[in-house]
Amino acid sequence: MRTIWSFQSAGRIVFGAHAAGQTGEIARSQGATRALLITDPVLLGAGLADPIRDSLETAGVAVTLYDGGEPEPTIRAALECRALAAETQPDVVIGLGGGSNMDLAKIVAVLMAHGGHPGDYMGDSKIPGPIAPLIAISTTAGTGSEVSAATVLKDTDRNVKFGVLSNYLRPLVAIVDPLLTLSCPPSVTADSGIDALTHAIEAYTAVDNETFPLPPGEVTIYQGRHPLGEYLAEKAIHLVGQHLPTAVKEGSNLAAREGMHLASLLAGLAFGNIGVALVHALEFPIGTAAHCPHGRGNGLLLPYVMEFNKPERIETMGRIAEILGADTRGKTPEAAADAAIEAVRNLRREVGIPERLRDIGVREEQLRGFAEASSAFQRLLRVNPRQATVDDIEQILRAAY
Repeated sequence: MRTIWSFQSAGRIVFGAHAAGQTGEIARSQGATRALLITDPVLLGAGLADPIRDSLETAGVAVTLYDGGEPEPTIRAALECRALAAETQPDVVIGLGGGSNMDLAKIVAVLMAHGGHPGDYMGDSKIPGPIAPLIAISTTAGTGSEVSAATVLKDTDRNVKFGVLSNYLRPLVAIVDPLLTLSCPPSVTADSGIDALTHAIEAYTAVDNETFPLPPGEVTIYQGRHPLGEYLAEKAIHLVGQHLPTAVKEGSNLAAREGMHLASLLAGLAFGNIGVALVHALEFPIGTAAHCPHGRGNGLLLPYVMEFNKPERIETMGRIAEILGADTRGKTPEAAADAAIEAVRNLRREVGIPERLRDIGVREEQLRGFAEASSAFQRLLRVNPRQATVDDIEQILRAAY
């Protein structure tokens, strides 16, 4: 039985409008004189990298730009970016973008410090020590990667995604500036926002820390649900329900953007310590095969997994219903839990997230294979409050089909 929990985050969090303007000062305060700025062509074209580069150069930090970031960062991109770092010898790595660019920056910082190949660190707690200094600047409100201890890469040779988890992956500094999300398109805002909701709900409903089923001798960054993570997740759920529809429909609404960026941050802090669970285990193989954005796939699957988990989390789900504004007065605990699932469905529908696997191109004959692939993610499945067999997973997918 586990009775001890801990909490870890980025070394420092800087939040608020114009926070990105402090990047140069922050890098310089760490002794940096050379920076590798990792971003992608879309953000570069939108001009979001310009103020970051200007801030760095004004502070006397020379900048090397890598703009080869991808929607799903690949091993190829990681090795390419690592080669650029070997040439320029930066003192600090800066990831600017959504989760993908920040994930790429994380693995590059690992390779700079420890060498080798990205695949060498696949799995949980395989990084042997601190990585190169890393600053993460988020431009979407969803992944929480700026404070999390995980990175996901795609192996294009095998057409699979794999995760690297380690508390050493948490950035030295996380910069969260809502102004950077104002140009985020509605579809990306919706996908990112529903991703934050998924992170928060999976953390909020996770297996309890006291009963976390970690096999003897195994090490993991996840711990199951504990009070601090639970409080953060609850606030994140509230903020998503309050602000996501407005952020999608009124992209220039700074209050909504700020609310969603805070929701993403808090959800990242919650799941980065408690863990994510069955939704993510299902999404990994499906998202890879269907070429579906990660957040969109999570949002599609979330209510179906909530339905499966309901018997183990009746009261918690009733609380989720209240947080999302559902009227649970006079309802039985089960009816209140159902109201939570319906509230998630309604929110998903309001922001345009697909409701069925067939809507993203999944074929019925693929479902068993996806179930078998998902069952291999034991590091995620053990965070789930209800144990799921391969047959259980297949039934969830058939309900979602």
